[in-house]
Amino acid sequence: MKELQFKTNINCGGCVSKVTPVLNATEGVCGWNVDTANPGKVLTIKTDSLSEQEVIATIAKAGFKAEAL
Repeated sequence: MKELQFKTNINCGGCVSKVTPVLNATEGVCGWNVDTANPGKVLTIKTDSLSEQEVIATIAKAGFKAEAL
């Protein structure tokens, strides 16, 4: 399993609630967390099969931007 980190524009609890169903429904996501207190709003995803580009595309489907760290 690998851990991927992304700088995002997921700013608050409301944003997290919008992205939650998308990430939870994504096959290959074993766990995730957004640190909204971090200036970069860092999203950490644990996955055994997803690439950085696949995660970025998934976040975009939820209406947010992500940039690999």
